[in-house]
Amino acid sequence: MAIQGERRRLLDSEGEDESPTGLMSEQDAYLSKVKNKNLYLATFAAVLGPMSFGFVLGYSSPAIPELTKISDPRLRLNDDQASWFGSIVTVGAALGGLLGGWMVEKVGRKLSLMFCSLPFVLGFTLIIAAQNVWMLYLGRSLTGLASGVTSLTVPLYISETAHERVRGMLGCCVQFMVVLGIMGAYLIGLFLDWRWLAVSSSIAPTLLIVFMCFMPETPRFLLSQGKRREAEEALRFLRGPDAPIEWECSRIEDTWDELGSNFQMSDLKDPGIYKPLMIGIMLMFFQQMTGINAIMFYAESIFEQAHFKESDLASVIVGLIQVVFTGVAALIMDKAGRKILLVISGVAMAISTSTFGVYFYLMSKPHNSTVLLDIQNTVAEGPHPGLSWLALASMAVFITGFALGWGPIPWLVMSEIFPVKVRGFASAACVLTNWGLAFVITKTFQDMMILLTSAGTFWLFAAMCVANVIFTIAFIPETKGKTLEQIEAIFRGTSGP
Repeated sequence: MAIQGERRRLLDSEGEDESPTGLMSEQDAYLSKVKNKNLYLATFAAVLGPMSFGFVLGYSSPAIPELTKISDPRLRLNDDQASWFGSIVTVGAALGGLLGGWMVEKVGRKLSLMFCSLPFVLGFTLIIAAQNVWMLYLGRSLTGLASGVTSLTVPLYISETAHERVRGMLGCCVQFMVVLGIMGAYLIGLFLDWRWLAVSSSIAPTLLIVFMCFMPETPRFLLSQGKRREAEEALRFLRGPDAPIEWECSRIEDTWDELGSNFQMSDLKDPGIYKPLMIGIMLMFFQQMTGINAIMFYAESIFEQAHFKESDLASVIVGLIQVVFTGVAALIMDKAGRKILLVISGVAMAISTSTFGVYFYLMSKPHNSTVLLDIQNTVAEGPHPGLSWLALASMAVFITGFALGWGPIPWLVMSEIFPVKVRGFASAACVLTNWGLAFVITKTFQDMMILLTSAGTFWLFAAMCVANVIFTIAFIPETKGKTLEQIEAIFRGTSGP
């Protein structure tokens, strides 16, 4: 194979003999010559997409209170319209996941990213120029569509351009920029009205399309299209002038030749494809079933109970916690590994949601009521002021745990585990699962609260967190320090290149 000659040349350039560790000595020799400056630059350009996506998610929190009180009756939202204004983004994002799965295979990762900035900008423009509620809905739907494409494309772009020593850190930057965008929307919303907030939210996607013009397509996509010369140029840009990129190029090519180039539905019978696909889908299922939406739903009431009367400030505090601990996760991801952080995260969330269940059980007990509105009133009135610390502590532990593991890692692992020929299809299935569940949970949450009571709902989420810990230990392979080709080999049951 061509890779054998490249191996020999790489080791000769280091003045080493081939050691029993084989591939690892080759990887170390190769990575010792890599410069990461341009890789970081390409990652920064790409994660402007998740930042745009974060602004979309965070936009509704400061905008909805204004739009429910606006003097113009054509734009004023009632409670039902406000609910749709917030949740319609998830419908658009689910559709965007399907569109993104098709786009990344047809036009590539880079162009998909550039194209997705257009519905971001168009959507916010429609919101700025809105003359009626339907223009607001359409604007939110378009920004949701762009968010769906972004949530699929950016993790793929980063995983296919990064090398194994920094892939975990850079992959976590996706979630870091999402929460940074959410906090940015909260902060800007303190000072600007909803129209100027939409103007501010369109800055990141505008910069995205400009910066991505100067970034390369991913080498793996170029090689899958038979464009070896362009792939080498992309690798030379990403790895620096001193890295012997022919070795990495040959290694990727050999894996591609071995697996074949075209995905067919019959390939789903292959354990090397259906196993990572099921893991990816279950990761997205468990991420949404942790109770993150429920915690955020109650955040304002919990802060009010603890005498934080400024709910806007409370939102910023929650956003800040997410940013800090997602940043911590990014810094330790390539040292600690994915599995251990998922387990720690799941345990922390199981404890905190169980405690939340106890909190709401104790709060509702004097009223003997299971209705959501009554419980919210109970929280607001605070007949048990001594319990406020329990809710605050539980929320802090939950948000910290989510940010350390189940927030960023499902997106990171999704981008790592799929064979290159099925990445578009499999990633689309995962994104559709994630955003579809987000919509269902958001729209049915109040019904769950009535049917199961507040305590019962949070105990259900606690059970799901316990289940995700068991799932992680039993089924998720550790991908830290492995090339994408080695990860594929784990599922195929062979040794990687």
